[in-house]
Amino acid sequence: MVAIFKRVKLSLKHIIMLVIFMLVASVTQMLLPTLISHMIDDGVSKGDESVLIELTIAMIILTIIACATNIVGTNISARITTEFSRDLRKEVFDKVQGFSAAEIDKFGTASLITRNTNDVTTIQTFLSMALRLGLLAPMMAVVGLVLASATAGPTSSILAIAIPILLIVATSLIVAASRYSVKLRKKIDDINQLFLETLEGVRVIRAFNKQDTEIKRFADTNEETKGISRKSVTISGALFPVVQMLFGLTTVGVMGVGSYFVIKGSMEVGELVASTQYINIILLSIILMTFVVSLFPDAYASMKRIGEVLETEASIVDDEEDEPATTCKGTVEFRNVTFAYPGAEKPVIKGISFVSKPGETTAIIGRTGCGKSSIVKLIPRLYDTLFGDVYVDGVNVKDLKLEHLRELIGYVPQKNVLFSGDIASNLNFGDENGSEADWKEACRIACADEFVDKKDGVYHSVVAQGGTNFSGGQRQRLAIARAVMKKPEVYIFDDSFSALDMKTDKILRQNLKESMGEATMILVAQRVNTIIDATRIIVLDKGEPVGIGTHKELLKSCDLYREIAEIQLGKEVVEDEIRSA
Repeated sequence: MVAIFKRVKLSLKHIIMLVIFMLVASVTQMLLPTLISHMIDDGVSKGDESVLIELTIAMIILTIIACATNIVGTNISARITTEFSRDLRKEVFDKVQGFSAAEIDKFGTASLITRNTNDVTTIQTFLSMALRLGLLAPMMAVVGLVLASATAGPTSSILAIAIPILLIVATSLIVAASRYSVKLRKKIDDINQLFLETLEGVRVIRAFNKQDTEIKRFADTNEETKGISRKSVTISGALFPVVQMLFGLTTVGVMGVGSYFVIKGSMEVGELVASTQYINIILLSIILMTFVVSLFPDAYASMKRIGEVLETEASIVDDEEDEPATTCKGTVEFRNVTFAYPGAEKPVIKGISFVSKPGETTAIIGRTGCGKSSIVKLIPRLYDTLFGDVYVDGVNVKDLKLEHLRELIGYVPQKNVLFSGDIASNLNFGDENGSEADWKEACRIACADEFVDKKDGVYHSVVAQGGTNFSGGQRQRLAIARAVMKKPEVYIFDDSFSALDMKTDKILRQNLKESMGEATMILVAQRVNTIIDATRIIVLDKGEPVGIGTHKELLKSCDLYREIAEIQLGKEVVEDEIRSA
């Protein structure tokens, strides 16, 4: 909670205005029973019509004032809470933008979405009730207690018994309900995660006929959520019947005691009516406060979850100042790098060392899961090394500002992501000032022009969320074109040619070679044909380099590389290449 209010401030000016309007509203409302008492005792009982008319007019004026101030107060409250929720969402979004991949993995995508939507809405609802009813109800209760003591006489003693009992019962039930609120939020995260996985993997689920399995998995989690929710609702639901019972018993007690004193002549009928109304208003105020407090467990759980995000420090942060670049422009160097994912039992890569200079292509190949993609993620600092250092332009990446570092890099990830909008807006991720000529050249280099030019809107053709209206190969080529638009010093292709046919693969690599100039290329691939012309090839096995050299050198010196080449190219072709070398 502290983490939230340290970053998002409520408008003090608007809160003061709200308090003033709520105070006026509560005072005007609480004066009505007193006027009713005078109307009965001084007007009705004595038959004085002038008193009746005066008091009626006064009551109408007070009612109008109370209504107007309540409306203004509600508008001020709405402004405060909507601005607060807007700023809170921005804080969470900005914080997540600064997270490294490790922090995002820690929370999970579904949980972060829930925290920035559902949890913020829960806090906004609580804050709205707290600012309106939470301010109005205590004011009404205090003013009511003062006026009841002055008007009700001996009947006000009933409150000395009723209010403590009411507060004890309400507090006990709210504390019990709050224990289930945090559990319920976690289960909602689980449901969102399952639903998100099901939507993303719907084709795989249908292809393997696993609809029933997924339905059961979701149903089990949903059933657990129902159980926790039912306990929470049962406890919270008991609050209002108990309060209503105490409310009714208190009213009976007041009427009974008050009637006794009226019969004895020590109390006027108007006073009894006024005292009954004041006590009812006081109890109603307590019920309203109880309602506000009943929302607190959910709001507290949401505040705690959002606070966890806001208080989490990114493991990868900017250095205070950029270290000046050396003359090694476009050079990427790994010096004995070891890396492990957070929470992993052992490193995924160990002892990686190489230097890739401008105009050179360094390729990385190996069996699935050997750490190829992990290596290239260290260059733009999506993760940080465990041991060893990575250098770009002769400077340790940890000594460069992230913005500067990533400006030097054109990165095409293994999972190609396109954003909703059009083709042009996606290409302009690489260069926000890109022109149509730039789009055309980038698409030509990436071999994307063959399908882009056929679309009705060409570069302004619609791109669906995630690029689902394009095939896998088309998404890859658009992602490559986006990187080409950037004209970076270092190109990183993380298995970015896997969905291309052999012909397109060859043409695209040739186009890149002609267009990239003195840029450095780091290439992760599964196919030998894709990396056959690389300046150097790094062969990985279980996260360790088992061979570094050119294609022909590795055919002679590296058993694993030769094995991969024989499987893909054929044993006879490999033997011929070895003999010719």
